[in-house]
This record gives sequence, C-alpha cells and structure tokens, in this order.
Amino acid sequence: MNMSTFRDLHNTSLPLLLPNAWDVGSALAFAAAGFPAVGTTSFGIAASAGLPDGGRSSKAVTAALVGRLCRLPVHVTADIEDGYSDDPAEVAELVAQLAALGVAGVNLEDSTAGHLVDPAAFASKVAAVKRRSPAVFINARVDNIWFGEEATVDAVLVQAGIYADAGADGIFVPGLVVPEDIRVITDGIGLPVNVLAHPSLTVAELGDLGVRRVSSGSLPYRAAVDAAVGVVNALRDGKQAPAATPYWEMQSRLASFGHDATPSRRTP
Repeated sequence: MNMSTFRDLHNTSLPLLLPNAWDVGSALAFAAAGFPAVGTTSFGIAASAGLPDGGRSSKAVTAALVGRLCRLPVHVTADIEDGYSDDPAEVAELVAQLAALGVAGVNLEDSTAGHLVDPAAFASKVAAVKRRSPAVFINARVDNIWFGEEATVDAVLVQAGIYADAGADGIFVPGLVVPEDIRVITDGIGLPVNVLAHPSLTVAELGDLGVRRVSSGSLPYRAAVDAAVGVVNALRDGKQAPAATPYWEMQSRLASFGHDATPSRRTP
C-alpha cells in the first residue's frame, strides 16, 4: 500500500492519473490495477441510476457510493458537482459528512445547471468547506472552457486566483486541451492544475506542460458501455467471445470487499 498522502500524489514526477469510478465494481478494478487514488464520476453515477448528469441529481447515489468506496485501501475523492446547494453552509456540512467517512478530497464546480455562477458566491462555498473540513483537498473546478462562457485564459486565471484565495487546494479546468493555453494556466496558478484526459496529449506530455493531475472523467464509463455493445454485437455476428477478467476473479474481489466492513482512513 502506497502510504503517500493525497496531497503528495500531486507532487510526483508524473501527474496523478485519477481513474473515475461509477460503482463498486469499477472502483475495485481500479484499485486492483494499482492506482493509489480513485475518484467518482458524476456522469457515470447518474447514468447508472438512469439520471442525466448535473442538475444536482446524483447527490444521494454519490454519497451512498462514496461511503462504500472509503473502505478501499486507496485515497477516494468525490465529484460532488456544485455541492448540490447554493448555501455554503449546506455544502460544508455535506463535505464534513463525507470527510467523516474517509474522503480525502472533493471536486466542487463553479457552475450550476450548465452555466457559470458568480465567482464570489462559489468562493464562499470553498471557504466554508475549508473552514469546516480543513484536511479535505478541495479541487475547485473552473467551468469557463467546458461550457464556453467567458472561455478565455485570462478569465480562468482570474477565477482560479479567487478560488485559491478562498482556500482551494487545486484547480480543475475541464476542456483545456490547447498546449499553449495549458502552459499559461499552469504557470499562472500557484496550485496543482487538473485537466481531463484527451487523445491529443499523453499524461507525460501534460506533465511537461505543468499539469499535476489528469482525470479520466466519464471516459471509462462511456468506453465500458461501448465495449459492452461491442461484445454482444460480436456474438450476434458469429464471432468468438472476447477475453475478459474471469468471473471468479471479480467474484473474489466482491466477496473480499463485502467481508471487510471496516472503513479505511486515508490521510488527505
């Protein structure tokens, strides 16, 4: 077991590659593959529950899943959208509850229902969470580029500075893919910068641009659905069944997980 703290993982030679799970089975697989930290994906969790992403739809299922994942011998960070509330105190209470379960970090985004919110209002949430749960790693998500609103490097830097001053520990800029923009943003922010994995740049190349964390986001969930359709299409077309992790290996993971009822406590 890697005993590095969650913060330590943002200061290694390569960026922290964070796989994002949507259920216990996917998290168990990521942990078995040797990843020292596992995040959740709001899209994958919502989709698994038959819900669209966003709109604060995934609060209950996310909290329930996170409570189970914190039993794993890895650091767990939770995607909690915008905190599921406009009230900073309510967001801080939610994070405190997750921290009590063993969560090392949270993603908190500065948008609601697909649109940016007032940066000062979002900064109030960050500050409230940091006061209540100072050990939790707050990854503040700047959604300008993701939603195409005020989608400039300068605007991202301004908002990131506001959130850093409020107590954020990292800055997440989904949709950031232009190498020149990545370099300007990582140079201009005094906190670890997180981006989504993208086919145009490898993890090592992102690291060379100053990125300290690369999230898989909903990609594994979407790829898993595509792979599942591919399997049954192949069978329908008369092809051989593809290789997969044996049933008994996955069953063993689940049995071991079910027998271990002791929550794991990881240092943020």
